[in-house]
Amino acid sequence: MTYQLIRSDRKTISLQLTPQGELIVRCPQRMKKAEVDAFVQSKADWVAKHREHLAQIPSRPRFTPEEVNALAERALAVIPERVTHYAKIVGVTYGRITIRNQHSRWGSCSGAGNLNFNCLLMLTPSEVIDYVVVHELCHRKEMNHSPAFWAEVEKVLPDYKERKKWLKENGSALISRL
Repeated sequence: MTYQLIRSDRKTISLQLTPQGELIVRCPQRMKKAEVDAFVQSKADWVAKHREHLAQIPSRPRFTPEEVNALAERALAVIPERVTHYAKIVGVTYGRITIRNQHSRWGSCSGAGNLNFNCLLMLTPSEVIDYVVVHELCHRKEMNHSPAFWAEVEKVLPDYKERKKWLKENGSALISRL
């Protein structure tokens, strides 16, 4: 199986499929190529399943730069308000809020507490926007995806799994248009 390999100062290995179905493997600098190949081979069923899913997504035209800018402007008007609201409920502070047009993430939280959100969130239901906001704010308490992290998310959004599922089922179709 062919793939693009990206080595960095990370501790784990991960797989990513681009909207075009290309496989990207990220791994630690010193990981042996044979280990990487074995990992990729062990995930062959996962790759095939997700490539099949991508092939079933109807091809839609890419967003124009003007459309992306309009989404970013809407996000700047909506998301900071949601962050302010939920930060009080979660009981955390945060730094800067940035809106981006990311190809692989809906949001992120830096160690310094800066929050990044994908402008495409404006094309999702408001419940999904709130889920991503709460998800990132909970990283201010737990900078991982441990059971303790998910417990924090669930305290605020008891139905977070449904919201997460919507993103998993529908997000690829949006991101593939960037």
